[in-house]
Amino acid sequence: MDPEKFANIVSKFPCFSVVPLEKWQNTGASIISLSAQPVLKEGHIFEHASFVLRGSVRIYKISPSGKELTLYRVKSGEVCVIMMASILGETGYEALAETEEETELLVLPVALFKHWMDIYKELNQFIYRLFIKRMISVTSLIEDITFLPMDRRVAELLLRKTNTNTNSEAPLYATHEALSLELGTAREVVSRVLKEFERLGWIQLGRGKIYLLQRFELEQLAQVK
Repeated sequence: MDPEKFANIVSKFPCFSVVPLEKWQNTGASIISLSAQPVLKEGHIFEHASFVLRGSVRIYKISPSGKELTLYRVKSGEVCVIMMASILGETGYEALAETEEETELLVLPVALFKHWMDIYKELNQFIYRLFIKRMISVTSLIEDITFLPMDRRVAELLLRKTNTNTNSEAPLYATHEALSLELGTAREVVSRVLKEFERLGWIQLGRGKIYLLQRFELEQLAQVK
């Protein structure tokens, strides 16, 4: 591990700053790059722990009927907690994962990762804090699916994927299918809600893109504070 790569790792994962540079030599630790592609299937047994340095990994489940539900995304400076649970519990992976763009990963052999978890308190704390963070986010997702009406969920998703500067000249590039996967529902349901928003004059639909015309109205529906 050369000093430049080590500095990049520490900038994304400060918890590794406690591991001396010489401890990285001849350990099997490496940095790999992946294009957008499926990378993990359910039941996978891990030989390496992966840490995202750059890019995005979507973690999702597929029901027996074929419906997909996005659980969360792992971004730069994060790890997949389902992967961590599989490694620490020595069980198969309980989800699926795909890289959504060019993604760079730090990979550590499982034996090395577990050893460092045992001797470096900072790494241990980082992993368990992520467990808590993800538990809260997945619980919120379940609550939204169970209790919130679909029009409000769609409005919240449109707002979350854009920002306050987004206007009719800066569309959101997203298909109805992609939004339905985010929300864990059928494409037809999302299309129906979007067409109603368009009828109200809040958005304008294009091929693979959505123009937000009345952000305030969407915020009112989503009850954004």
